[in-house]
Amino acid sequence: MPKRADAPRCGRLLVEARRRHGLSQQVLAERTGIAQTNISRIERDKVSPSLATLNRLLEAMGETVKVTAVPLSSPPPGGGNVSIRDLRADFDELTPDQRLEQAALLSRTASELAASRTKR
Repeated sequence: MPKRADAPRCGRLLVEARRRHGLSQQVLAERTGIAQTNISRIERDKVSPSLATLNRLLEAMGETVKVTAVPLSSPPPGGGNVSIRDLRADFDELTPDQRLEQAALLSRTASELAASRTKR
């Protein structure tokens, strides 16, 4: 199947899920009945699988596909792609007190993240 320029890419998603579960491509192939060479092609974004195939691969690892539609005008889910220039412009508009407040918030957040990682 030739790769379409507009086809969704899911190779990284599949590689990360497979590694998270400590599986080789061969073991995943055995669990799903999908040839290891085809899994390799999907992971390298040489082909884009159907949603059914992607879900079959993920279900073999105890996961599933979740599809959500968002307006093109919305920022990407899970964060935005804000340029450094825009971030810097926003920072430059802050007063010294606002900058200190932001620094304190970042420090608290970093401490909370560090503490949560040590509890695992």
